[in-house]
Amino acid sequence: MFYEGMTQSDGVTAVNPPRVKGRITTTIHKAKEVRPMIEKCITLAKKAIPHQEAADNLESSADRGSDDWKAWRKTDAGQEWNKEVAQAVNLRRRAFAMLRDKEAVSILFDDVAPRFMDRTGGYTRIIQIAGVRLGDAGKQAILEFVGENDRISKKTTASKPVVQDDEPVAKDEPAAEPGETEEAEVETTDSAEATDAPEEAAKEE
Repeated sequence: MFYEGMTQSDGVTAVNPPRVKGRITTTIHKAKEVRPMIEKCITLAKKAIPHQEAADNLESSADRGSDDWKAWRKTDAGQEWNKEVAQAVNLRRRAFAMLRDKEAVSILFDDVAPRFMDRTGGYTRIIQIAGVRLGDAGKQAILEFVGENDRISKKTTASKPVVQDDEPVAKDEPAAEPGETEEAEVETTDSAEATDAPEEAAKEE
């Protein structure tokens, strides 16, 4: 656990570990005050990781201080390693200037920062709680790292209703124009009269 064996700046007083790792309960004003510093420290630690990895890949297997080590330091690989280490050390010093604790810096660079390599920002969140602090009735809040106690929300999508295609409706024949209708009626009447005429002549004979 991170806080086992840790002491405060006096080197004697033990650090009181939080109930939940990565989460503290404090006043809302203190949480808002310290959050930007935490975000900046994590950003510095993330910037140092690529430089440290490059330095580890370039480092010689020779013992430090040996003749082989000194000869390697003069090579191009040794010069490149020196540049990468200098960048990583500079970022660690900047983080130490804010935290003022070597062990806290080691935890920040070795344990905390690698968790957020795929995240561009927003490493912490503030959750205001209903309870107030006894004594001064200060509004309390929870300050914690994201990703540890996140609730996984499952989105439920309603199934789309199945619409069955109706049978094709026969198209209505175009209505005849009024003029065409009258002509058709006249032709029908004429043909009927022509048919009845021979029948009447046959009856008279």
